[in-house]
Amino acid sequence: MENPEIDNYILSHIDPEGDYLYRLWRATNLHTVHGRMASGHLQGRLLKMLVSMVRPQRVLEVGTFSGYSAIAMAEGLEPGALLYTFEINDEMEDFTRPWIEQSPVADKIRFIIGDANIEAPRLGITFDMAFVDGDKRTYLQTYETVLSILRRGGIMLVDNTLWDGHVVDPAYSHDHQTAAIEQFNDFVATDPRVERVILPLRDGLTIIRKL
Repeated sequence: MENPEIDNYILSHIDPEGDYLYRLWRATNLHTVHGRMASGHLQGRLLKMLVSMVRPQRVLEVGTFSGYSAIAMAEGLEPGALLYTFEINDEMEDFTRPWIEQSPVADKIRFIIGDANIEAPRLGITFDMAFVDGDKRTYLQTYETVLSILRRGGIMLVDNTLWDGHVVDPAYSHDHQTAAIEQFNDFVATDPRVERVILPLRDGLTIIRKL
């Protein structure tokens, strides 16, 4: 259950969001239909810190949306490292591309409109880290795609894996997105190729390490 007082306390005791990301978050909520999909302050700072800890040279993101998470992760990249982010919804391009290209980390981001399940393997890149936040209905397919181009020891972050608690609510058992996330969670839980942990952060964040 959300607790605004705790949320505010947390946000006042972590690294600041930064003016550019705050303005992007505001614009996302004002000008897009699903503004709450943007990562936001807490998750953004976590993504940046995880990138700083893993120190990847190549990062893959599936699901750019407004560019918030891509910019947050790029802030943690070392010089010479790159993040490739894919957005399948071409209607987001007019909003997202200017925000990415005018950001302080624009030189670290390659923004691509297209299906990551098709286009990412064609890059011929082995990635060190990935953030999956695309179409929930294809999570299992995306998982297999990303795992195939992730190096051993690489880290995959998968967002929305608790889906507002719907994964444990029988009332949503016939919802296609909920069912797909449940299938993904069940599969990953017993996949011998990885180790995994789910964090109850925002809407659920699964951290997966390829063995």
